Amino acid sequence: MPLRPTSKKQFDLSAYLSTRSRAVDQAMNRFLPSASTRPATIHKAMRYSIFAGGKRMRPALCLAAAEACGGKIEPALPLACAVECIHTYSLIHDDLPAMDNDDFRRGKPTSHKVFGEGMAILAGDALLTQAFEIAALSKGWPRYNHQTITLEIAKAAGSLQLIAGQVADLEGEGKKVSAAQLKYIHERKTSALLCCSARLGGMSANCTAAQLKALTDFGYNVGLAFQVIDDILDITQTTEQLGKTAGKDTAAQKATYPSIVGLEKSRKIATDLTNRAFAALKIFKGKAVALEALAEYLLKRDK
Repeated sequence: MPLRPTSKKQFDLSAYLSTRSRAVDQAMNRFLPSASTRPATIHKAMRYSIFAGGKRMRPALCLAAAEACGGKIEPALPLACAVECIHTYSLIHDDLPAMDNDDFRRGKPTSHKVFGEGMAILAGDALLTQAFEIAALSKGWPRYNHQTITLEIAKAAGSLQLIAGQVADLEGEGKKVSAAQLKYIHERKTSALLCCSARLGGMSANCTAAQLKALTDFGYNVGLAFQVIDDILDITQTTEQLGKTAGKDTAAQKATYPSIVGLEKSRKIATDLTNRAFAALKIFKGKAVALEALAEYLLKRDK
């Protein structure tokens, strides 16, 4: 049965996330090789991280953006799943001992703790590749053909965006990093994929150029604000509250907004970015209720 778009009167974020997450999980289960498919170990590792209990925020943003542009959920699902594969691959690799060296993710042991470092690297590689296979299953749209979709994903995940952010993050450990350099890291390591998620959702609805720009502005500001808030929460919340190791950034001497500009200014920056994100949605004239609710959820956490 097709999923129905929500309206402002009946909107329930918890129900929205539940139904969209379920739809994404069902689609992902179809797209990924089964756990028993040879070689079974890699497929078990891929599925372990994909189904480790993430909130599916990037897919949800993708689907909500499609709705805001008057589109349906089903055509956007392959793109939503592709983005989640890329996000999960990046987490697997980020958690490796050579990178952030984290033992827990989403409240569970990280991939390399369960399957070993070599298999975790391969699982990440496989999920990145799988993302493009899944995206290729989308039908393409009059304004956005398969080449456009592929370029959108490749650029967001490539050496100028997502990878660039991780490189700059690694190179900045233990060094004095400026606020401008930190912004560069956050724009690429976090904002790029969130922005890509919103843009892909719009593309799946064959959105106009004006709608795509609005989604771009929204995604950029949401992504940057989200990471600033993450920096804040790393020093203000516990491991149990976060679902991952608290204080890791400080222990690793990583540059964060609080460490560079202080906690209060960090909160102001997050608030300003949040306001810009909401302002970008005005073009949708009340049809972006799901996007607004998701932004509230992401950006108005206890900071």
